[in-house]
Amino acid sequence: MFTSVLMIEKPLAPTDVEFVTTLHGDDPVSFVVLMQPRGDQDRLLRALDDVALGELEEAVREGDEPEGSEAVRPAQRALAHSLAALRAAGSEAIGEIVERHPLDLLRSVVEQTHADEVIVLTAPHFVEEFFHRDWASRARHKVGVPVLKLFAHAVDEDEPAGG
Repeated sequence: MFTSVLMIEKPLAPTDVEFVTTLHGDDPVSFVVLMQPRGDQDRLLRALDDVALGELEEAVREGDEPEGSEAVRPAQRALAHSLAALRAAGSEAIGEIVERHPLDLLRSVVEQTHADEVIVLTAPHFVEEFFHRDWASRARHKVGVPVLKLFAHAVDEDEPAGG
């Protein structure tokens, strides 16, 4: 069985689930999902990304997102939704919330699970990518397996997180 560590920031959209579960053809895949709650540590970078994408309303709303421990509850729901979606697609899936030091946790998960790859599924972060401070760029120097970076699809905001 192929093992992928999947790093996400938001619940998986159906398109993303289909893509990651079929990435290796008919080979069975198990996922270890690491969900990073969005806190205020990268709020400025997210706002700059929103401006670069021409999404000025999103840049203004960055201050409205939950922070710290308040960000954990939505992250737990997003993780549960994502794990259920991966399992419904026929894959094995476990996961956890990343509370601190995401790259250290990533390295230990890769080592413990003997993962074959890391998939970073994220929204575009132009500022972080330009300076190679995004997860994928930093992970490539920390883990001994291939790191694939994919851009996540947006989950329809009118649709409940449960599907």
